[in-house]
Amino acid sequence: MSDSSVSLIRASSYVIDDLRQSVAALLEPLGGMSAFVKPGDRVLLKPNLLTGARPTKECVTRPELVYCVAELVIAAGGKPFLGDGPAFGSAHGVAQANGYLPLMNELNVPIVEFKGARYATMSEEFDHLLLSKEVMEADVVINLPKVKSHVQLTLTMGVKNLFGCVPGKMKAWWHMEAGKDEARFGQMLVETARTISPNLTILDGIIGHEGNGPSNGEPRQLGILAASANVFALDRSIVDLLQVAPERVLTIAAARKLGLCPELEEIEFPLLTPTELRFDGWKLPQKMMAIDFGAPRVLRSTFKHLYIRFIKEPMAAYSR
Repeated sequence: MSDSSVSLIRASSYVIDDLRQSVAALLEPLGGMSAFVKPGDRVLLKPNLLTGARPTKECVTRPELVYCVAELVIAAGGKPFLGDGPAFGSAHGVAQANGYLPLMNELNVPIVEFKGARYATMSEEFDHLLLSKEVMEADVVINLPKVKSHVQLTLTMGVKNLFGCVPGKMKAWWHMEAGKDEARFGQMLVETARTISPNLTILDGIIGHEGNGPSNGEPRQLGILAASANVFALDRSIVDLLQVAPERVLTIAAARKLGLCPELEEIEFPLLTPTELRFDGWKLPQKMMAIDFGAPRVLRSTFKHLYIRFIKEPMAAYSR
C-alpha cells in the first residue's frame, strides 16, 4: 500500500456490532490498527466535537465510531484517550451532550481538555502555530472527522477537523480572519494538519451534515466510511465522491499550492473508488454567514461586538 492509499467502503449502520465489522474491513487494506498503534502507545482519538447544542443534527463524529476505533486501539496494545478543543464549552461537556460518556467509560477512555503551546512549522509565513500540547505529545494521533458542508470552507473533512487542536480563542480569531483572507485561512489549516501529521484519519460519512454547516445544516445519509494515513489524499477523494470542484474547497486549494495534495490518479484505492461511490445532490452552503462554528444562536448574535474587545486585540500579535 502506498502512503497515499485511501480505503473507501459502503456503510449504513451505527449499530456497534455492524460498525465494528465495517471499521475492521475499512482498515484491513491499510494493515489494520496494528500498522499504526504499537503496544504502550498513547493514542489520541480526535473526533469532531463541534457543539453540544444540536446532538441530533449530525454535527459531530458519532460516539459509536469512536468506540469501535478505541476497541481496536486497545486490542493493539495502545492506550487511547479522547480530546478536542470546542470553540464553546469543554470537550467533556460537548462529549456528554452527544452521548459519548457511557461508551468511553465502558472502555475507560479518558476525555482530556486541550492546552496550548507554540510549535515550529515548515512554513515561513507561519513560523510558529499555537497548538495543543496533548496532541503534539501523543505517540499516535487518530483523526476522526465528520463530513460536513461548511459556509467558509465549502466542505470540512480531515484537514479542517485538526483545527480543533488549536486552542479555543485562537479558533474564533482565525474564523473571523477568514473573512479578510480566505486563502490564508486555508493555508493555516493545511499547515496545522502538516504540523500535527495525524498517523491515521478515519472519516465518519455514514450520515453527513449538508447545507449551511458546520452546525446549521441538516443530516444526510451518505453511507460511506473512509480511512487513510494521508489526510490530504483522503480529503481529495471525498471531494470527488461528493462531486465538488476541488478548487472550491479552501483546504484542498491550499494543499495543492503547497504540493501536499495528491491528485486522484496518484491515489491508490484498494477497495472502492470515489467514482463507484459518487453521490448526487449533496447540498453545499447556499449563503455565506458571518459566524457558524458551533456557537449557540444567542452567542452568534453578540459575538461580533465581543470579538474585537476580547479576541482580536489580544490575538493581534499572533498575526504578525
